[in-house]
Amino acid sequence: MTGPPRSDMRNRVEQGNTYDFIVVGAGSAGCVLANRLSGSGRHYVLLLEAGGRDTSPWIHIPLGYGKHFSNPKVNWLYFNEPDPAVADRRIPNPRGKVLGGSSSINGLVYIRGQREDYDHWRQLGNEGWSFEDVLPYFRKSEDQERGESDYHGVGGPLGVSDSRTRHPLCDAFIESAVACGFKRTDDFNGPDHEGFGYMQLTARKGMRSSTAVAFLRPAEKRRNLTVETNSHATRVLLEGRRATGVEYECGGQRVVAKARGEVILSGGAINSPQLLQLSGLGPAEHLRDIGVEVVADMPDVGRNLQDHFNIRMVYRCNRPITLNDSVRHPLRGVREAANFAFRRRGFFAMGASVAAGFFKTDPALATPDIQLGMTLFSAEKAGERLHPFPGISFIVRLLRPESQGTIMARSADPFEAPAIRPNFLHAPRDGVAITRGCQMSRKIAMTGPLAVYVEREHLPGDDVVTEAEVLEYVRHNGATSFHPVGTCRMGPDDRAVVDPRLRVRGIEGLRVADASIMPKIVSGNTNAPTIMIGEKAAAMILEDT
Repeated sequence: MTGPPRSDMRNRVEQGNTYDFIVVGAGSAGCVLANRLSGSGRHYVLLLEAGGRDTSPWIHIPLGYGKHFSNPKVNWLYFNEPDPAVADRRIPNPRGKVLGGSSSINGLVYIRGQREDYDHWRQLGNEGWSFEDVLPYFRKSEDQERGESDYHGVGGPLGVSDSRTRHPLCDAFIESAVACGFKRTDDFNGPDHEGFGYMQLTARKGMRSSTAVAFLRPAEKRRNLTVETNSHATRVLLEGRRATGVEYECGGQRVVAKARGEVILSGGAINSPQLLQLSGLGPAEHLRDIGVEVVADMPDVGRNLQDHFNIRMVYRCNRPITLNDSVRHPLRGVREAANFAFRRRGFFAMGASVAAGFFKTDPALATPDIQLGMTLFSAEKAGERLHPFPGISFIVRLLRPESQGTIMARSADPFEAPAIRPNFLHAPRDGVAITRGCQMSRKIAMTGPLAVYVEREHLPGDDVVTEAEVLEYVRHNGATSFHPVGTCRMGPDDRAVVDPRLRVRGIEGLRVADASIMPKIVSGNTNAPTIMIGEKAAAMILEDT
């Protein structure tokens, strides 16, 4: 196949602006696809990104993720719809709008989930997606600091490293969990997911290893890869039941790019179903209601939304050794900045959760249903000013929610944010599980080594005691974990949006490759699995070409 050399937009439009593959979305999966599809030099690839380049230094400094919760330069700034189950709040739902997508603004945690998650995908009929099937793609991406093993790879683009922050509070957290009867683990991505220990990060030598840095930066030198930033896809172009290209807007100009081979949507669980709907692929009645011509009635586009609901518990410490204290005292802040600048260590090299644990709220469960992460700082709400006292936070995360929601375009306007309804806590079991998780987490905070450091519980506080009171606190204060998945569900059935090779059902030349294809959410942070999906998708596309 041949294609246009790099040139400015006007020249490409005049030449027909035609490529072999068009990838929509330069996020966790999209950057992987751009790298792998352009790797041979034989295929011309266009990568479209609605956001800009990842030039902010705070993107690359691990602790900088805290500066991006409300930054419109790198964040879509979505909000969930109000819902009585969560006290009618409009819960923020930040997503990356920049090269690297959410891998450029997330908390850097590298977690794959449980072996059983992927085996369940296979049991649902998704051939090629068992744990044994996907493990080679996890290993292919990795440049694992610890070296190669049956579970880990070296030499891949993605830096995966141990936390460079070892802290007495984290040590005490792990020891207290062990004292409460939980296991210790040295590798959450090894043979046993359950237990407590330090997290690994998508980082290399103390700096963030986003997919933009790891996969896209090396590939951008290639003549056969074109990257367009600030380019918002408005619809997939279709001729009958075949995708032929993408329409997008850049600098106020409408641009059409043609695809000889395939269009691959990698906009994530919010943007990919919206773009399908705007292109006439979705629930027919809804599309007619918003004024979009129906190309194919696909009732499950935008359904099956799943996310990890979580609640924050805050503990006031009796020693000034948290990030709160370094922020409050200029001299300590300067010392931390110097420690990072010269050694790539300290708080600036810290991810969202330095230490964590995975445990069961019911011994009858086969696998953990709660993830408990500890952060070395505290605030009233995520992204707000840190507390004026030494504080740590526990993030109690519901791993396998039964509640499911929807992503639906509000109108035919591609620049209007879709309606996001995760339906948190609609399934009664979800409230029971996360409430139990809170009570078990309290036990850890008040046990053994960690109790020595804890002065008192700040949130929810001593007046919240019973399960009913804890659940009410959760309803009024719980939030998303920023892990939306499932809205372009993969499956062998006719209602599935994509088949197990990620081809959109009934439409030739169109695939989806991002977190939206997950039939069930994985039991942990979703960035590493999304990178794996990009790897596997690229391999399948090249096999089918």
